Amino acid sequence: MPQADVGSERKGSKMNHSTSYVIETQALSKTYKNIHALRGLDLKVQQNSICGFLGPNGAGKTTTIKLLLGLIRPTAGSASIFGMDCVRQSVDIRTRIGYLPQEPHFYEYMTARETLRFVASCFFRGPKKAIEERIAEMLEMVDLTSKADRPIHTFSGGERQRLGIAQAQVNYPDLLILDEPAASLDPLGRRDVLEVMSRLRKYTTVFYSTHILDDVQRVSDTVVILNKGQLVAQGPIEDLLAGSEGVVYIVHLRGEVEAARQQVLAQPWVSGIIDGQHNGDCAWQVSVSDQQAAEAQLLKLLVNGPLVVTEFRRKQYELEDVFMQVIEGGQHVRK
Repeated sequence: MPQADVGSERKGSKMNHSTSYVIETQALSKTYKNIHALRGLDLKVQQNSICGFLGPNGAGKTTTIKLLLGLIRPTAGSASIFGMDCVRQSVDIRTRIGYLPQEPHFYEYMTARETLRFVASCFFRGPKKAIEERIAEMLEMVDLTSKADRPIHTFSGGERQRLGIAQAQVNYPDLLILDEPAASLDPLGRRDVLEVMSRLRKYTTVFYSTHILDDVQRVSDTVVILNKGQLVAQGPIEDLLAGSEGVVYIVHLRGEVEAARQQVLAQPWVSGIIDGQHNGDCAWQVSVSDQQAAEAQLLKLLVNGPLVVTEFRRKQYELEDVFMQVIEGGQHVRK
């Protein structure tokens, strides 16, 4: 494996093409005999983002990761990382990637510091002091400084995952690919791993597969959802959480409701109102066609009359709602 001077960090390294996409695939497909593991995947992952890669078991997530790493060849289509072809230039790509498998394996008798020293020796040449500084930086980043000299067999599951991330990050990668980094952890371990992933945003791009929807909603900038080998949703998480029915405002109020209802419906930017009840209040779902007009005028219309507004907010879905819509309902969401 090529070695570099330990101080030659690649922060903000240039892409080999004019876009800011670190990962880009075009009609990427993989077939095993008569099984279509992946069908026509068009995937785009932007630089310095955290992208959550979702899908039920058998959706094609592992196949996609293997194709990106150059471990298997596509049946059709293409994939590129940093503008380099994942088949023809896989060796060059791997020098710029950090990878954490779902269940990382370590030499249990070694300490965390010894493990990172061993991995760093595969990538860097240069003064021992500089290498040790890099190791100390990684231990601090994953909050393992106080346990750096303990043997790994004494580590908890969360500590092992954080060490795995440090190991994957030790070579200053421009892309981290993490396979289910928090799948087997308790809530505290998951929280710690997610915090580390959030810190990494300013250094690298993070592409990670997971089935834990709450984790994706907490740390991801963008979301990709696969189902039965096909891309069914892709986009910024805020857009996906806005739902497929357009912009809707939740309004709870009491007082002269009917007069206010007619006044709101008369606005050209209001598409409709769904009525309901909530704790004795009238509960509206107001669909609007112009979000800017709604933000500027809707609440003013309501508070100027003989009404008491007890709640006013834009409706947002939980990621689980979106996931179930596209998986069970067969919807495709492209943002």
